Amino acid sequence: MAFGIKRKDVVEWKQRIDQGQIAFLTHYWLDDRFPGCKTVTKVGSKDLSRLFEWGKQYGLKKEWIHHRKDGYSHYDLLGDKQREILQAEGIDEVLLDD
Repeated sequence: MAFGIKRKDVVEWKQRIDQGQIAFLTHYWLDDRFPGCKTVTKVGSKDLSRLFEWGKQYGLKKEWIHHRKDGYSHYDLLGDKQREILQAEGIDEVLLDD
């Protein structure tokens, strides 16, 4: 279940994706399958090759991309990997005090 996110943030994330950028969107999220994880970061791009190359530098696999028919395909980052990647990207302030 996602919460703690504004529609404006989702719209801006989608706009960045539409422009071919690598776009980040972090929000609160609870799922019993991932105990201890309180946030998720969706990292998307319209250009799937670019998204895969971006993810490869962090050890993410191509098959981990959540392919969406609406064009907003993305990786879901959780836990330690989420923190590691956001810090490397210089955007760790969005971890929402998880």
